Amino acid sequence: MRVADPHVVAVHRSASHSFSKFAEDAIRLVPGLGVEGDAHAGATVRHRSRAARDPTQPNLRQVHLLHAELFDELMAADHPVWPGDLGENVTTRGIDLLALPAGARLHLGPSAIVEVTGLRNPCVLLDRFQPGLMAATLARDAQGRLVRKAGVMAIVIAGGEVKPGEGIRVEVPAQPHAPLEPV
Repeated sequence: MRVADPHVVAVHRSASHSFSKFAEDAIRLVPGLGVEGDAHAGATVRHRSRAARDPTQPNLRQVHLLHAELFDELMAADHPVWPGDLGENVTTRGIDLLALPAGARLHLGPSAIVEVTGLRNPCVLLDRFQPGLMAATLARDAQGRLVRKAGVMAIVIAGGEVKPGEGIRVEVPAQPHAPLEPV
């Protein structure tokens, strides 16, 4: 596998609502629910603050994907963080996750498919994990708009096992494309 090929770097889950997630040899994605055994799995919202407001909302955050290129950037800026530290389920390499349109589908390994629903909105928990980390995951584009770099959220369309080293294929929806917004 060439380094430029889009692939899964690492997979993680946690049965508790801990900030970081634990590395696994494989995770199983369950359609309409998320990562089997993960605290955020469910058809309705599992994020604690969102569930407190309205526990009947659909769970658009079943799977958190984060690009390994962000870890490279953070390490270069003296923020020692590794896959799983920021709470993602799937760490990728070779895909510009933040540039994907809403509704893009990622085929992970031989059978799993997730549909991108939006951006992860960085929060103050990043600074509690490591001072200055929240600011390091935010930027401004050439027009001065806020860029959230903490990955994307997705729902599970087709289930299956996902392992590090497996390829990723991107399926972009038909035009017009909707840009990703925080979910």
